[in-house]
Amino acid sequence: MQGLDICRAFFEEYGRPMLHEQFADYENLIAAGVCGAGSECFGFDDDVSRDHDFFAGFALWLTEEDEAAIGFRLIRAYNRLPDEFMGVKLEAKSCFSVGKFGVKTIPEFLRGAIGQSTLPQRWQEWFYLPEHALAQAVNGEIFTDPLGEMTRARETLKHGMPLDVKRKKMAAHCALAAQSGQYNFERCCRHGEPLAAQTALFEFTHHALRLMFALSGEYLPYYKWRFRALKKLPKFSAFSDDFESLLTTPNNGDAVKEKQQIVEKIADAIAQELRRQGFSDSDSDYLENHALSVTSKIEAAELRALHLMDYGE
Repeated sequence: MQGLDICRAFFEEYGRPMLHEQFADYENLIAAGVCGAGSECFGFDDDVSRDHDFFAGFALWLTEEDEAAIGFRLIRAYNRLPDEFMGVKLEAKSCFSVGKFGVKTIPEFLRGAIGQSTLPQRWQEWFYLPEHALAQAVNGEIFTDPLGEMTRARETLKHGMPLDVKRKKMAAHCALAAQSGQYNFERCCRHGEPLAAQTALFEFTHHALRLMFALSGEYLPYYKWRFRALKKLPKFSAFSDDFESLLTTPNNGDAVKEKQQIVEKIADAIAQELRRQGFSDSDSDYLENHALSVTSKIEAAELRALHLMDYGE
């Protein structure tokens, strides 16, 4: 059983009855679930994952007003729950809002997830948010949320990025993918610079993945989970083997030509989806031309004026 399943079972066996029996007047104001850093929050944990930072438990999220009313009692009730469940220890319990689990306010959740206690409003706040932080903020599962405030906060983080910000980021990734993969990889090989050539492929992969996830309405997670997450994207999962070939095979002989063909195959798939979704009007197979087309659709003058390759963060 994976970590998220264990946490859900722990909540159903101990957490939900605790809320019902001890906090009946506030039961409909408390959200519970699991999200954040850690492979189990993405559903990617396995036996290896259990060697560190692997715990049973769940978070309880409150508004600041409700936390002031029952926060301390709720913390004490949570801390009285069993220290182990299904052979998995609970995270160290605390009277403070530390760790992944336990009692937290929604502003505390936001501050831990995105570095501020309120949802982003201005385009600058969205533009400079690290994507892996957004991925962690919206992963996992909400087990219960009768009030709906925690769900609304996560839905805003997942779907609320302004279209102009998304366009600017995608334009930059198009330009950088074109520069690194479609242009510089083969040139680095001809220069006799194998390390530079491989670095170009890493750069291309990073920016191509950013585009694939954006075009799928998802955020790219922390680097070690990116390829596991790629396999869940319906439009782009088939490219997993292509990226593996780019990154794990030598750049010698006919392999250079074959890799350049893979780069173009990936770029073409991205270009097609950019056109299909209306982000680009370019018919080119070169992603920098799509960067220019996407940029031309940005309505906010401040964003449009940024350097073509600037994607914030």
